[in-house]
Amino acid sequence: MDGRTEEILDSPTGWVAAHVRTYVESDGAKGHLYHGVPTLLLTTRGRRSGKLRRTALIYGRDGDRHLLVASNGGSPGHPAWYLNLTADPAVEVQVGPEKFAARARTATAEEKRALWPVMAEVFPTYDGYQAKTSRDIPLVILERAQ
Repeated sequence: MDGRTEEILDSPTGWVAAHVRTYVESDGAKGHLYHGVPTLLLTTRGRRSGKLRRTALIYGRDGDRHLLVASNGGSPGHPAWYLNLTADPAVEVQVGPEKFAARARTATAEEKRALWPVMAEVFPTYDGYQAKTSRDIPLVILERAQ
């Protein structure tokens, strides 16, 4: 993400890795919609390894901003991609064929109250994930880098 060509490691989860591969190989023509839900590819820098890590995530929109939910399926712990972007908020994003640099940040409590319904409309299961965990599931805002 500093202009050099580095190897990008895809999600170790089999079905996610297959989705990412389809997305990348088709340059976003396939994979943007996954079971009818819009997805993007997020590349973060590993907080411990320093390696680039890529995963596919459901997203929503708020104007020019892209929104993500760090649900981890309602698990008690945050997903690795979220921990990575909290350590280094400079990320790379691919939405369909479009690729851009962005800065990621966790929404404030006030922003989350306003934006959570946007994400719950995109993927209603998020409400169930929040209900099944005591963890406050973060909502992430991606803003294009200037």
